[in-house]
Parts: sequence; structure tokens; C-alpha cells
Amino acid sequence: MRKVYLASDNIISPLGFSSEENIEHIRSNQTGIKKVNDSTIWSEPFFGAVIENDKLSETWKEISNDSYTKLEKMMLLSISKLLVKNHELDINKCGIIISTTKGNIDSLGSNDTKEKAYLASVAKTIQQYFSLSKTPIVLSNACISGGLAIAIGKRMLQSGLYDDMVVVGGDLLSEFTLSGFYSFQAVSSKPCKPFCKNRTGISLGEAAASVWLSVYKKQNATNIQISGDASANDANHISGPSRTGEGLYISIEKALKESGLTSDQIDYVSAHGTATPFNDEMEAIAFNRAKLQNVPVNSLKGYYGHTLGASALIESIVARHCLINNELFASIGFEELGVSQPINVIKENTPLQLNRVLKTASGFGGCNVALVIEKVIS
Repeated sequence: MRKVYLASDNIISPLGFSSEENIEHIRSNQTGIKKVNDSTIWSEPFFGAVIENDKLSETWKEISNDSYTKLEKMMLLSISKLLVKNHELDINKCGIIISTTKGNIDSLGSNDTKEKAYLASVAKTIQQYFSLSKTPIVLSNACISGGLAIAIGKRMLQSGLYDDMVVVGGDLLSEFTLSGFYSFQAVSSKPCKPFCKNRTGISLGEAAASVWLSVYKKQNATNIQISGDASANDANHISGPSRTGEGLYISIEKALKESGLTSDQIDYVSAHGTATPFNDEMEAIAFNRAKLQNVPVNSLKGYYGHTLGASALIESIVARHCLINNELFASIGFEELGVSQPINVIKENTPLQLNRVLKTASGFGGCNVALVIEKVIS
């Protein structure tokens, strides 16, 4: 079976327009979540992580004068920066997967641009911008979309369909999304606190990210391999996760089996950690069932908010950099354990020799995904 590597990446977020900028801000425990007073998104101030429109437009003008939606600019900019950084990557020879849950959802309110609201329109925009011969694949499976897109990309490479894949993901912080989570009474009145006793709900965010998956190792670099992946649905409820963590537990076990590893060989768990009561509890139960309760774990939602289709993609990118730099980041917002099962939440940035990371994600409809990401020791 062909091995698949996370060869390079880019993040566009409120913490910066490159992966390096994002990692630097995470390293300083800086959050992108702020009080937002924008009536085009919500009638009252709320806490969320929003990319500044002016900053995005200024950066966009450096590469194009053409007009695109905010999400399209975010995604196109991320891919463009990935290509600039990797001249050997020919996007016309790659498979491309787009991960998004809502696409151009902000176009729904306009008769002039409502066609943009279809998810397929994002694929067409990317195809036309880069003059691609094939339309990219769109993957939309709730909040596991970014992680599942990496898993599908890995499998497509292993099947021999391509030698290289580009996975790009993104979502906006919109009125549509915010109103949905408000209807569940799940939005926190302050920045979110994953796994904490004092958590009061989710914070939402917006971002885009892209990764280059390849069957080829990079020379003179630390190579990071995706050695296992699995997805399972617990079929519990349209919005509520399994009370036993069944789907996530199955995903973890199958991903570990593919990678040939056991739970005691995992150095760090990058959790979904939305800071909602049921999600965090479910994850803690699943981690204990998988014998991962002593492994250092964090959630990055305190830095980005929940960026939906981009979240697991961004968190996999950060996991890659953690492996390369041998460092763990504090799960900001965490004060005191607020789940019924013991887990080892990272409270402070910690230097640590890292070889293997487990990345998990869960979403509405009972979907779950797990990825084993490991450093190649030559």
C-alpha cells in the first residue's frame, strides 16, 4: 500500500494568512475570538472569530483584481499561497477535494448571486480560476468534513488515481450558521472553554485552509505521514452525539489498526472539543474506552472558534507543525475538568518529543472521523 504524506499546508484565518503566522500566534496563546459587532451577521454583539474584510481584500488585490465572494477569496488565496510555496506542485495534475459545510451561504439573500449558494459553485470557481481540466470534488459531511476530506484524499492516492492531492476547506461565520446554533441554545456568551467545568457553549469562527497530500517524500525535510484513517457513524441523533462515544471509539480503533499502532503509542490527541456539554462529554468517554485518558489532549477551538468545514483540516495542519517542532499547545479557556471521565488536558505550552498524533472530529448526524498522523523516522 502506498504511503501518503502531508507535504505542505496553508491557513487563512483571523490569526494570519500563513500557517507560520498561525502557529506563531497559537504559540503565544493568542485567540482569534473577539466580541463581534456586525449587524450583517447578527443583530447583537457576540463572540466569534471573524476575518477582517479589509485585510482580506487588501491581500487579495496582491494576486488578482477579479471579484469573488469572501469565501472564494479565502479558498483561492490559501491554494495560491500553497502553490507559491511549492513550485514543484502542478495543480493541473492533482486531484482536488473541497471541504465545506455551507459554501457561499451569504449569497442566499441576494437574487443576483443566489446561484453562488450551491456548493458546486465553489468547485466551478476554483476550476475556472486555476484553469483546471476537471471539476474538483466537493465533500460536505457536517463538522468532520475537513478530516474526512484528508482521509478520502489519502485513499485516492493509495488507489493510484493520483500521485498528489490538494485538499482545501473553508466556511464563513454567517447569520445562517449562527442562528442555527442559537436555536440549539449552544452559543456561548463568552469565548468558548473546551472540556472545562465552566464551559457554556460554542464559539463560531471562519477560516480556510489547504494541504498538499503526496505519495512522495520531501527531500531534506521532516516528513509527516497519514498512517491511518477511519470514519464511523453512531446513528444516535440528528444533532446529539452518542452517549457512549460509540462512533468515535470505532473510528479511533480502526484508524489505529490501519496504522499498526496501539493507544499507548500515541503522544498527543488533537480533539474536536467544541465546548458544548454533550460533545466534550462524549469525547472524554470515547478516549477512555480507547485507553487514551492519560495522553495529552487539547482543543484548538479556543483559538479559532468552530470553523466547521475547515476545522479538522486546520487542526490536522497544526498537528503536523506540532510534530515537526516537538511542541504541544495549551487548550486555552480550560480551567477545571468538566467531563465525567478523566482526560489529560494540556494547560500550558509544553516542549515534548512527538512522533504520533491522533486527530479526531465529530459532527451532526452522528458522524465521526479519526486520523493517525506520524513523523517518519528515517
